Amino acid sequence: MARLAVGLLLSLFAAANVWAATVTNTDPAAVVVVITEGGNKVEIVVDSGASETLCASGCFMTAPDGDRIGLDGGETIDIVKGSAVIK
Repeated sequence: MARLAVGLLLSLFAAANVWAATVTNTDPAAVVVVITEGGNKVEIVVDSGASETLCASGCFMTAPDGDRIGLDGGETIDIVKGSAVIK
C-alpha cells in the first residue's frame, strides 16, 4: 500500500513538471529570481549554468534586472546578462 502511495505521488510530481517553466542561467555568476505564486514570494538562486523548474500552475517571475514576467508554465527562460529571454 505504501509503495502504491509513493508511486502515485511521484507520478503526480512528474506530471506537474511537464507544464512547469524552466529557468536557465547563462551568466557567469549566480542570479536570484523572485517567484510570486498564490500571493507567496520565494527567492530562488540559480547558479551559473544551472536550471531550475518552477511555476507549475502559473506565477510571476521577477528577473535579476527587475522585469516582472507572467508565466503560465511550460515556458523556457534563459537569463542572459541579467535579463530574462523567453523562448
